[in-house]
Amino acid sequence: MNISGKTKICGLIGDPVEHTMSPVMHNAAFDKLSLDYAYLPFRVKPEELPQAVSGLKALNATGFNVTIPHKVAVIPLLDELDPLAEKIGAVNTVVNDNGVLKGYNTDASGFLQALLEREVEPKSMNIVLLGAGGAARAIAYILSEWNARLTILNRREELDWAKAIAANIRKDLGKDIEVFELLPAHLAAALEPADILVNATSVGMSPNSGISPVPAQLMKSGLVVVDIVYNPVRTKLLQDAAAAGAVTVEGLDMLVWQGALAFEKWTGKKPPFDLMKEVALSELEKNEK
Repeated sequence: MNISGKTKICGLIGDPVEHTMSPVMHNAAFDKLSLDYAYLPFRVKPEELPQAVSGLKALNATGFNVTIPHKVAVIPLLDELDPLAEKIGAVNTVVNDNGVLKGYNTDASGFLQALLEREVEPKSMNIVLLGAGGAARAIAYILSEWNARLTILNRREELDWAKAIAANIRKDLGKDIEVFELLPAHLAAALEPADILVNATSVGMSPNSGISPVPAQLMKSGLVVVDIVYNPVRTKLLQDAAAAGAVTVEGLDMLVWQGALAFEKWTGKKPPFDLMKEVALSELEKNEK
């Protein structure tokens, strides 16, 4: 990669950013397509977010990703919002169009793409969603737009978050969502008619990779199980699901798709998805060692 005065800059703002897969994915993709772009991670503390965003704008960065804890706080600092990002109330991708910063949510579309890629169409399906954080919010919106029937289960401490997602979707899309506390009995009852199970919690993430949010005996063949945790790549939840004959979708797929969709918005080019996934996977394996 030769960096010159013509090189276009893209980046990531978040705190922390040490373990991000984005630089390796995007820089490999820029290289592959011979694009004069470079992608850099920037650690930005919450109190420095306004300066960071105006700095990226002043430096004429082509665009940037936004990760925890800035996905909601960044919104008032942008000039325009994509309708889906506005409904979700969270942004993970920003495009700088001649000094106009526009926010998108490619977490939602990346999740959907990971399903469609496996020929799983969520239309009218019964879906159980675990968790009610930012990722769950994006997933709940995109699934509701596809007319899925949703049940959200969350820990008692954050049950209000799940109720807020349900209330917002009812207001925006006129869809009713059931909300329950994440207890074994509620989980068993919700999974009985379910077609798809989505884990949008951090349960099972490294270094606590030996645990799963769902008892193995509740898995069944024919269920589609999606885990948004991508480190480890095969979580205990996905291992249990595969053993029961369920279809599994890895968190890495969603991670790479959200990146690929951002790449397309910045460059206008079709992203080399397989390459991006391959380098992200080898980076993860390197980190595991």
